[in-house]
Amino acid sequence: MTEERHLDAPALRITDLSVDFAVDGVWTPAAKKISYEIGRGEIVAVVGESGSGKSVSSMAILDLLPKTARLSGSIQLGGDELMGMTNTAMRKVRGNRVSAIFQEPMTAMNPVFTVGFQIMEALRLHRAMLPSQAKERALEMLKLVEMPDPVKGFKSYPHQLSGGQRQRAMIAMALALDPELLIADEPTTALDVTVQAEILDLMRDLKERLGSAVLLITHDMGVVADLADWVVVMQKGEIVEQSAVADIFQRPQHPYTKELLDAVLSLGEGDDEHDEIDLTATLALAADAEDEKLAERVRANLEAAHEVEEQEPGDETRAIQIGEPVLMLENVSIEYGKKGKLGTFRAVDSVDLSIYPGEVLGLVGESGSGKSTIGRVSIGLHPIAEGKIRVAGRDLTKPSRKLTKDLMQDVGIVFQDPSSSLNPRLPIGESIGEPLMLSGALKGKALDKRVEELLDSVRLPKNYRNRYPHELSGGQKQRIGIARALSMNPKLLVADEPTSALDVSVQATVLDLLKELQHELGFACLFVTHDLAVVDFMSDRIAVMQRGKIVEVGNRDAILRAPQDAYTQRLIAAIPVPDPDKQRSRRELRKQILEAT
Repeated sequence: MTEERHLDAPALRITDLSVDFAVDGVWTPAAKKISYEIGRGEIVAVVGESGSGKSVSSMAILDLLPKTARLSGSIQLGGDELMGMTNTAMRKVRGNRVSAIFQEPMTAMNPVFTVGFQIMEALRLHRAMLPSQAKERALEMLKLVEMPDPVKGFKSYPHQLSGGQRQRAMIAMALALDPELLIADEPTTALDVTVQAEILDLMRDLKERLGSAVLLITHDMGVVADLADWVVVMQKGEIVEQSAVADIFQRPQHPYTKELLDAVLSLGEGDDEHDEIDLTATLALAADAEDEKLAERVRANLEAAHEVEEQEPGDETRAIQIGEPVLMLENVSIEYGKKGKLGTFRAVDSVDLSIYPGEVLGLVGESGSGKSTIGRVSIGLHPIAEGKIRVAGRDLTKPSRKLTKDLMQDVGIVFQDPSSSLNPRLPIGESIGEPLMLSGALKGKALDKRVEELLDSVRLPKNYRNRYPHELSGGQKQRIGIARALSMNPKLLVADEPTSALDVSVQATVLDLLKELQHELGFACLFVTHDLAVVDFMSDRIAVMQRGKIVEVGNRDAILRAPQDAYTQRLIAAIPVPDPDKQRSRRELRKQILEAT
């Protein structure tokens, strides 16, 4: 009877699950009366912004919530009730019947043990295996997740692997015991688009091959469209809507679901004059270098890029500006390490790049391509090994302490993680005014007035100046980071992945603000990102980097609508779009591109 009940029951059934936390002696709800189920071999995505309760409710399945949490309701795994289970019984469930893939594998894996040891540890803990048997199974799993070199991966420590390889290792660890349920908590957020596409393909393939149920927790609607069968939408601890993936994207019912989908950026939204990019047509054109239409299109893009040379003064068409570039790199190479026994690593190799006043240049590429290194060099934080560099009229080829100090008045930077870039001990007003105070530009009432003006410019109330970073949301903290970066009226702003840590709706708000400020103030901007949809929204021109070299540069249309380089084509094809039907077509097209290249 038990086996029959297990076979008939869904992999996971959650009924009226509520989670409360004790805060200052008061029970505060984090999840309220949640109910949904996952069938065997089904992928269910739980979506919503930070604080919606999606991660809290999923961690309740494994009983990984702190002691301050209070749970009620029912959680059934294959028909077995998990609520009220003893710690000893729950340890047999974790990793064995239910496994988890976490957002950041570097912090989830033990840094002092090799990947192989960690996979073997789980196997020997839950199965009566000899070390040789556990090693054989671990290598088998690393092959299954398509680790480039399984033996090397087995012997490596987590820090010796790339982000994509670490995520593959974590998936291997999670699947080693053939779990009934796999919980994937933001499994691709920290990955580049091409690596993300590979991991999504891998998870889809493994789900079909092994038949595991998958609970996918994410705020990336493109990933949802790519993977999910059923979608649960959460807001403020409650489920506001749940339905089949096609219905959620094509016929959303709840206003919040509609807002969530409207906030998602897609390629082609950078300019109202352009329709959404037809990837099939774009790549079909790009695949044939002799195509006359492609030649015409590229010629038109190049003419548009240099059209400003024929414009009358005062013409407001946004294109490359005449005059001295704010940032100019000529044959620049950048190295890490010192010459000697270990040698140097060349992160950037013979790069030519320029950004003109009032222009936004999007610098895109995968992790390790050298784009963030160029950002650091542009604000004087790292010397160059070869070539010439000029920033805001200053020659930084051979930087000095005085030169770098003077440069700080003309450059600003917005960091990726707003939480770690703000001093937790300083009120917001002091953080914003700190650059002005240290430079001696303003003090006293003049400084206070400027801080209030900057808060106004980023659409935050003036009384926020007395708040501390922990009292603000992620989007508000990033606005403070933008205000601080603009405090000195810089000629060049370097934005290094400024929205990758934010929810989709918050990301849209911050990007709108940044674009608005750039139009108002006219500063040049180096926008570093791996998200082509974001760079399409923000940029006038785009430069594509791969392994320290710029492989393609041109205006937005030339790069995104008629890409010439095979690497650019792969980047565009790897981006998931928030439409299940289109995403299926893109997957097939991506396979064709990878086979062709």
